Amino acid sequence: MDRLGANPANSCPLTPLGFLERTATVFGDCPSVVYHDTVYTWSQTHRRCRRLASALVSLGVSRGDIVSVLLPNVPAMYEMHFGVPMSGAVLNTINTRLDARTVAVLLRHAGSKLVFADPASLPLVRDALRQLPPGHRAPRVIPVEDPHEKEFPAAPPGTLTYEALLDGGDPEFAWVRPRSEWDPMILNYTSGTTSAPKGVVHCHRGIFLVTVDTLVEWAVPKQPTYLWTLPMFHANGWCFPWGMAAVGGTNVCLRRVDAAEVYATIARRGVDNLCGAPVVLNMLANAPDAARRPLPGKVRTLTAGAPPPAAVLHRTESIGFEVTHGYGLTETAGLVVSCAWKGEWNKLPASERARLKARQGVRTPGMTEVDIVDGETGRSVPRDGSTMGEIVLRGGCVMLGYLNDDTATRAAIRDNGWFYTGDVGVMHPDGYMEIRDRSKDVIISGGENISSVEVESVLYNHPAVNEAAVVARPDEFWGETPCAFVSLKEEGSGSPGAVTAADVIAWCRDRMPHYMVPKTVVLRADLPKTSTGKIQKYVLRNLAKEMGPTRKSASSSSGTGKAPLPILGKDLG
Repeated sequence: MDRLGANPANSCPLTPLGFLERTATVFGDCPSVVYHDTVYTWSQTHRRCRRLASALVSLGVSRGDIVSVLLPNVPAMYEMHFGVPMSGAVLNTINTRLDARTVAVLLRHAGSKLVFADPASLPLVRDALRQLPPGHRAPRVIPVEDPHEKEFPAAPPGTLTYEALLDGGDPEFAWVRPRSEWDPMILNYTSGTTSAPKGVVHCHRGIFLVTVDTLVEWAVPKQPTYLWTLPMFHANGWCFPWGMAAVGGTNVCLRRVDAAEVYATIARRGVDNLCGAPVVLNMLANAPDAARRPLPGKVRTLTAGAPPPAAVLHRTESIGFEVTHGYGLTETAGLVVSCAWKGEWNKLPASERARLKARQGVRTPGMTEVDIVDGETGRSVPRDGSTMGEIVLRGGCVMLGYLNDDTATRAAIRDNGWFYTGDVGVMHPDGYMEIRDRSKDVIISGGENISSVEVESVLYNHPAVNEAAVVARPDEFWGETPCAFVSLKEEGSGSPGAVTAADVIAWCRDRMPHYMVPKTVVLRADLPKTSTGKIQKYVLRNLAKEMGPTRKSASSSSGTGKAPLPILGKDLG
């Protein structure tokens, strides 16, 4: 027995790219990607992805090069998830909602060699390239045209577009297999909202493991019809581009997500599976009658990205969606905790079922361990549902580390063998965990991570702002949105004169992505502080909660005393 172990036959590198090859054989004539009246089969998708890989190699792309992508959920975005790593390169999908300054920071940090961009994102990319520092080699930009969007101008003659690139590729290309399953495959940025971004690097092995794990945990059947309501730039769509290839599913692409289009597409295409942040569930649950269509059957829905309110879960399931709730991070490449459902819970009242389902749950089968630990002692907190601690994880899909940031990597992945998430939660007596708070500087709005520190740094640049603190405020649509408490400088101390909350919001909108802009600004004479002068954010969080959830008609506030005055009622969101 001592001589037995790894050998060339049993130690081939794990990679999810092989799913495409198998599915092209098993389901070659079945639909793979659907977008408007464009329908590809799995055989065609396999050949197109190999064409892409071949063409990238012909452009000089080699192992380890970074290829960035700014695309909505269109067929090319799906193909990137196979074609780019099949060339040996590392895929970097960038949030299309970011501003040019942030995109420039990411492209510089990643050292991107190529950028594929949607026509809607081309002005953003060009502006970002202009902001690269002198001497930094700008990546080549390849536009990805969309014939279904008539308002976009055609690329100038002679432009190397995505389809032209594929035309020059070899459909029989022998794709570049990883030398080791630990080879980097994916680069994702945690939020893209800071001048010092954290680039999460994942290997072929980790992506393979979390993809298979998610298929098992969610009990995904063969050949589902999957609707892309989750952006593929969000942690690679929680690995479902590879997952749908593994089970031969049909990927129904949507450029834009609105309630009427989602309902119409579900009815027209017979959609039975989709994913999305709780804001998507809320949109579907609160859609006007005119936008709704009868569901063709149960639509299995996986939600994560923010704790879903129990009321939203209840409303969503009452109209025919079967919701599963999970938890993961960019650093885990997908969902590694799931609120695994127990049959006996079906006998409970609907409100109690929704409360239980709002918990994050237990580790998925492929995750080795999950715990909640005391920050000072490192010991597991009691299973009492009230003692809070930090959520820690260990398993095969935890990231390799942060790109070019050894300090941040060591802070997250400790010598004790745990990855520290920065999220705070409790463990219930039944072994199910629940998030109770977040890292102090993170707000999750519609599934987007927003750094409160980043928003504060912009606010402090306002000539009239003396102090600023940003916390989360509940929001009826987005789950939570940034709420800024601001004190102003006195007249004559550099202040430009009378400044209103609306002025501050307008100033922010010119300087950051709109989803980061505070929806509420509260002007105060001073901010609450400790005896050592630190701003007491917990006091401000309580004030924001007491103000109640923001609505479309409420987004700014002002005051001059110790407590905020009533909401002004002007929509600036």
